Amino acid sequence: MRKLMAVLSAAVLTATGFFSYHIYSTPYPTAPSETCGTDFHLTAIGPGLDNLSLEDDYAQYQWALKNDGNLSQTEQKLNFASIDDAYIRRGNGRIAAIALPPLGPSNFSAIKTQAYPGIDIHIRDAWAQYESIPNKRPVTVALIDTGVDISHPELKNAIWTNADEIPDDGIDNDGNGYIDDVHGWNFLANTNQIYVGREDVHGTHAAGTIGASKKDGGIMGITDNSYVKIMVLKALGGEEGSGSPESVISAIRYAEANGAQICNLSFGAREVTQEFIDTIKNSSMLFIVSAGNGDIYEIGYDIDKYPVYPASLPFDNVLTVANLLFDGSLDDSSNYGPYSVDIAAPGVMILSTIPENSYGFMSGTSMAAPMVTGAAAMIYSARPDIDLLTLKNILIYSAHRLSPLKGRMISSGMLDVTAALNWDK
Repeated sequence: MRKLMAVLSAAVLTATGFFSYHIYSTPYPTAPSETCGTDFHLTAIGPGLDNLSLEDDYAQYQWALKNDGNLSQTEQKLNFASIDDAYIRRGNGRIAAIALPPLGPSNFSAIKTQAYPGIDIHIRDAWAQYESIPNKRPVTVALIDTGVDISHPELKNAIWTNADEIPDDGIDNDGNGYIDDVHGWNFLANTNQIYVGREDVHGTHAAGTIGASKKDGGIMGITDNSYVKIMVLKALGGEEGSGSPESVISAIRYAEANGAQICNLSFGAREVTQEFIDTIKNSSMLFIVSAGNGDIYEIGYDIDKYPVYPASLPFDNVLTVANLLFDGSLDDSSNYGPYSVDIAAPGVMILSTIPENSYGFMSGTSMAAPMVTGAAAMIYSARPDIDLLTLKNILIYSAHRLSPLKGRMISSGMLDVTAALNWDK
C-alpha cells in the first residue's frame, strides 16, 4: 500500500566541520497547529476539469508543476524587533546570537502566505511538446546524495543500469574497479549497496522529483524516464547526512567515467579542498547545485559575501539554485547571491518519493535543485543540437522574471521549462 506522509526523520543539518558536506532540506509538519499550518484547498478534481493528472493520485499536491493558488501557509515567527537589543548580539550585519528573555504573545507574529496562481515551472506544455519530438537524446543524471530506494515502484524504471556489468556475480566485469556496480555505487561503504535504509530519504526524494514515473498512481517526475536515467551515487549518509570530500570526489569521477552528463549536488560546506574545486572545474558534466538554507536561524544570506561550496564556485559548469516559495518570493531560508546564484525553483513543501513505497513533503534548496536538474535533463534530451554550456545559458535566460528576485540572482527569475525548451528555436 502506498502511503502519503510527512517526512519527520530527514536530517536538518548544519556544518559541523570544514570538510564535511551536508544536505540542505527540512521536514514539513503533518498537519496545521496553532503555531504552524499549511493547507491545500482543492476546489475541484475530476474528468473534464483542468487536472495535472487523473492517473496519479498525489499529483494534485504538486504545486510546483501546477499552481492553482490553492495552498496557504500560516506561521508563528519570532519577531526579533520585539526583543530588546540587550539580548541580541550581531556580527557582520546579521544576528549572531540571541539570549532569549521570557517570551510572550507580543514577541511573535502570525505570517500567512497565500499561493499565487501560475507560480510554477510551466511544465505541461513542455511535456506535450517533448512527446512529439523525434530523435530524443538519452541522458544520464548523476545523483550524488544519500542513497536511493530503487525498489520504489515510481523509480524502478528511472534508474541507470551499467550494461557492462553482470549483476551479483562477484566479478568486476567492466574492469572499472567496482564489483557489481549495476546501478551505481556506495562511496561511504565502498560497496554496491546504494540503499541502506531510512537515512536515504533525501536522495530518494530528489530522485522522484527528477524521474518518477507518470500515470503510475502516485506523483509525476519531471523527466520521461524512458530517456533520462538516474545514476545513484551514495556519498552522504548516517544520522547527519554528511560525507567526506574524498567520497564526493570519487563519486564525481565515477559519474564522468560512466557517461553522466548532468550531476545534482544538493549539499554544501563552508570550506572545501582544492582537489574538490579542481575536480568540479575540470569535469565535463554540468553541475546543478543547491544554494543552501541560510544560517543557524534558517535565515538566508548572500553567498557572494559569505561563500558556501560548491554553490559559490564561479565556473561555467556550475548552476546554483535558490528556493522559491509558492507566492513567487524567495523563501526566507534560501541563500541568494547576485553573482553566485543563477536561478530559483520551487523548494517549499515539495511532494516526492521516500523509502518503503511512500511519499513525503520536504522543503529546502535541496528540493529546488532537482527541479532544475530534471528540467535540464529533459531539455538536453529534447535538444541534441545544444551542448551543456548552452543548456545552462538557456535555463538562465529563459527564466520567468519575478520582481522579488531582482538583484538576488543572475536570472532574476524562476525556472520555466516550456520557455527553455523553445528558447532560440
